Amino acid sequence: MQKPCGVLHLTDTLVAGGKERVVVNLVNHLPREWYQPLLCTTRCDGPLSKELASDVISLHLGRRHLLYVKALRLLVLFIRQHNIQILHAHGPSVFVATIAGLFPPFPAVVWHIHDGGMANSGPPSLAYRLMARRAKGIITVNQALADWVCLTSLMPSDRVDYFPNFIGTYNEIRSKTTLPGDEGCRIVCLANLLPVKDHATLLRAMSQVILEHPKAHLVLVGSTGDTDCLLAIEKEISIAGLAQHISILGYRKDVLSILRTCDIGVLSSKAEGFPMALLEYGMAGLPTVATQVGQCPEVLDYGRAGMLVPPGSPDQLAQALMELLRSPERRQCLGKQLNLHVQETYNQQRILEKFCQFYRKVLGGSENAVPFFIRH
Repeated sequence: MQKPCGVLHLTDTLVAGGKERVVVNLVNHLPREWYQPLLCTTRCDGPLSKELASDVISLHLGRRHLLYVKALRLLVLFIRQHNIQILHAHGPSVFVATIAGLFPPFPAVVWHIHDGGMANSGPPSLAYRLMARRAKGIITVNQALADWVCLTSLMPSDRVDYFPNFIGTYNEIRSKTTLPGDEGCRIVCLANLLPVKDHATLLRAMSQVILEHPKAHLVLVGSTGDTDCLLAIEKEISIAGLAQHISILGYRKDVLSILRTCDIGVLSSKAEGFPMALLEYGMAGLPTVATQVGQCPEVLDYGRAGMLVPPGSPDQLAQALMELLRSPERRQCLGKQLNLHVQETYNQQRILEKFCQFYRKVLGGSENAVPFFIRH
């Protein structure tokens, strides 16, 4: 029997973020008959490590800087020990993966780009160009990123693919949790408190929403690790007199129960790659409002499965939220449509097959390559 191909996924951390959840989904669900998935956190661990499947072998480097020799030596030894053939590097961890790939057994490097803002950042830096030159292929989380990679000559188009994110096993939990606000009036924003998520625009929109819907209540769920951003949000809430209408819950493990308890999902980002939050809203059947950035329009089926507004526009965001608050029927319709679209379009098995095909292409059809399709 052919030995499974060793694939090591590298990520800086396992904090609760969209990129990190994609990493966990991939290592948990890659077919074991063809792959031995392994995981390496290059800087620090995080709460998502508790969600890893029991058979996933993990390594924590704790590196302090790029050329931290002790960490690099440990990684190279780990690669040799487990006969790893592919280094699947997520985001900036591509730098560590590229250096490790210079040593026997010379594993192929795949760079997975998650940062949607890179598509608007102009030509890539020399450092990224050098890393891309060593990579065997690039995966992006939206089409704009894939186009940017090709247009900037970072890599030939035949070695670049856009693969959407997918939602992992989603248990049919029907239980709800206790939250502030009244039923029919709760709005949830599932996003780490970071400047790019533009909570400031959402807060300004809420100032308008509560004038028409005094019972509207916004729940912010996500890591509060960026202290400056958290303080700025708390200050804005205080100045606007919104303390009775907004709750900051921080990182929560019971996200599904929270979504089941809310009535509207919202995302007000300035830039996105492929937001996992929208998939989670869809699986929970939440009607959703999101900004027209990254792959958000595709996930909301270009307005057929959710409402889209321009980024940085509190007036239009407020209007969309108020429209949904006014109409339970509209909320029910959009929630069902998004749930159906997410389940059909971002099917776990279909997307995993694409990754299997990409891995095979990266390995150049060698005898150790996996079959082109995984069939069950």
